[in-house]
Amino acid sequence: MAVEPLGRMLLYIGVVLVVIGGFFIIMAKIPWFGRLPGDISFDRGGLTVYIPITTMILVSLVLTLLMNVVWRR
Repeated sequence: MAVEPLGRMLLYIGVVLVVIGGFFIIMAKIPWFGRLPGDISFDRGGLTVYIPITTMILVSLVLTLLMNVVWRR
């Protein structure tokens, strides 16, 4: 049984988790991130529902542009 592909897959998963963790650390330091106009939040009693529509559109646009620059052939 070849263990090399499993090792590579585990390394890729680890790199992706480190990048995602770094993203969350950086975004926590930006006060307006997650509180943009268009983000919806409901607070009823002990239940809070938060739907970051505008924030996710912004993140999607930035990641799309970044991926197009990095992987352009």
